[in-house]
Amino acid sequence: MELGIVILLSYLMGSIPFGFILTKIFLKKDIREIGSGNIGATNVMRTGNKMIGYITLSLDILKAIIPLLIIKFNHPEFLLISALSIFLGHVFPLWLKFKGGKGVATYVGMLFCINYILGFVFIICWLIIFIIFRYSSLSSLIASLTIPMYHFFIIDNNNYYFFIILFILIFFTHRENVKRLINNTESKTKIY
Repeated sequence: MELGIVILLSYLMGSIPFGFILTKIFLKKDIREIGSGNIGATNVMRTGNKMIGYITLSLDILKAIIPLLIIKFNHPEFLLISALSIFLGHVFPLWLKFKGGKGVATYVGMLFCINYILGFVFIICWLIIFIIFRYSSLSSLIASLTIPMYHFFIIDNNNYYFFIILFILIFFTHRENVKRLINNTESKTKIY
């Protein structure tokens, strides 16, 4: 399989806007006109329909897991470039004028495929920060920063730069949240 095909198919899989599709079908609403305007699971939960939010979360994770498992077992040399393409597809989907989600759920799916320990590290860190502060955005930022540090100091230092790039991208997608966190105007999130 050629690299170009891997990149294209990975991007297209990542760009499926499940939050947009599900809210259109089941709620007859455009998620981009609700809350933050983001198509991700956290904003879908702001519609008041937690079930649609959890389904969006699951599908955003699965859209990373399914193609990455195929790549991992058939073309492992393309694993990281496929993961990055999936992430970029989610954040910059062609179908929605390149305005997508923040990438956290898709990132979690990627982590579990790359190294399941990284997935658990992310989730544990996210939960600890969320329980303490109740900010989904802060939890996501700190957990995504933890991954390159954990990779560098605990696993090895060969591919940590990949996780630094992803942290920078996640920070970029959360830039408005960071401003609100600094100004103490960020909304706390209820996940139950």
